[in-house]
Amino acid sequence: MKKNRYIIQAALLSAMLTIAGCDSKLDVQPTQSIDESVALSTSRDVEVTLIGCYDGLQDVDVYGGAFQYASELLGNSGELGFGGTFQNLLEMNNKEMTTNNATATATWRDSYVAINRCNNVLSALSIVDEDKRARIEGEARFIRGSIYFDLVRLYAKTWGDGDNASNPGVPLVLKPTRVLTDADKIPRNPVAEVYAQVLEDLTAAKSLLPESNTIYATKYAASAQLSRVYLMQGNYGAARDEANQVINSGKFSLNSTFESLFFTFLDNSGANPKEYIFSMIVTQQDGTNDMNTFFGTAIEDILGTGGRGDIRVLAKHRSLYEAGDKRGAFFVTTNNTFTQKHLDQFGNVLQFRLAEMYLTRAEANLRLNSQTGAAPLADLNLIRARAGLQAATAATIESVLKERHLELAFEGHTLHDLRRTRQNVGALPYNSPKLILPIPQREMDVNKQLVQNQGYN
Repeated sequence: MKKNRYIIQAALLSAMLTIAGCDSKLDVQPTQSIDESVALSTSRDVEVTLIGCYDGLQDVDVYGGAFQYASELLGNSGELGFGGTFQNLLEMNNKEMTTNNATATATWRDSYVAINRCNNVLSALSIVDEDKRARIEGEARFIRGSIYFDLVRLYAKTWGDGDNASNPGVPLVLKPTRVLTDADKIPRNPVAEVYAQVLEDLTAAKSLLPESNTIYATKYAASAQLSRVYLMQGNYGAARDEANQVINSGKFSLNSTFESLFFTFLDNSGANPKEYIFSMIVTQQDGTNDMNTFFGTAIEDILGTGGRGDIRVLAKHRSLYEAGDKRGAFFVTTNNTFTQKHLDQFGNVLQFRLAEMYLTRAEANLRLNSQTGAAPLADLNLIRARAGLQAATAATIESVLKERHLELAFEGHTLHDLRRTRQNVGALPYNSPKLILPIPQREMDVNKQLVQNQGYN
């Protein structure tokens, strides 16, 4: 599954060696002996390393799927069924995780690999060509801040559950780690400190990134991520304002039909729809979409579909849609029922889209009794109209949260929305230790500074 990623890493290393050069083509040092002054000695070296940061971000155990499906399975309360054989996903769905859970282990490990690549880029900004320096710093800080945000959401108590200043979050590593020593074995920073670093990175990224940046992060991707961070913190004014800036940028627009949003390879030649703010790009040559792997399935009469078909949609979820809701018809039934959102084998892995920004703005305006950008009812009805529904006559917190649940279903929001709004997950309260990933046992064994999450031995 990760074959393409390993090929890219080898290619990146090869490119770095080629750029560094030497007096003789036969005079090649062993790769493990290359000094960092050679590996990161030119602006081009740093640019290549930045591509490695994106490669780390799109890893299937990071933004290539695991962050999203972990939220969906942990937040599942009878709307999804799991019929696969992977023990790690079964543990998540059953809320009975072990400290050796393969996803918890790989996501922690691969997230810190990507963070370390970002730290390498940020440590070498002084040698980057001046006309590229701001963008490169912005991209590295966007990636680092985004990963830390999702790590702290999954491996720690949610914001406001107890004392943010003392609840253990995740270790903040902000400098490159090249040779692991005892000094690198650090404790978990408090949740408040992790969020502060996330906001620092993302705010800086927003100010440094351009408005357009081909397939890479833009200032609007940073704004969209900031809106999520502020929403998790209950800072509704800031969440609203960031969402409003994305909406008013004119860079994005709602797709005319809901169905046209998800078949990026099958129907859109790999290009993102106008509604997408940022995604992990998948091609036939590179990248794997693990949302497709587990939510998708091969449909005989739809060429290019695939997936294991492990995660199925149950009647409890389908019963939530009103009659005539196009989203309620966006499923396919063979022996089981599957969402069509993740059928595309080479579909891009969605991270942010404009509909989320409208729903964030609507919720925040409702909570603040404000109308920044638009009245909450107008934003709510914009999403309902696209789904083929009649306009609502009033907007409430409950109606906006329900619309958010249906519009963004199976996109990685479920657990986080339930925890931030203090709703139960089945019989479990929002702050149950069973809804928090364990610190991987291998990390606990190596780093005695770490403390394990409650409920894990």
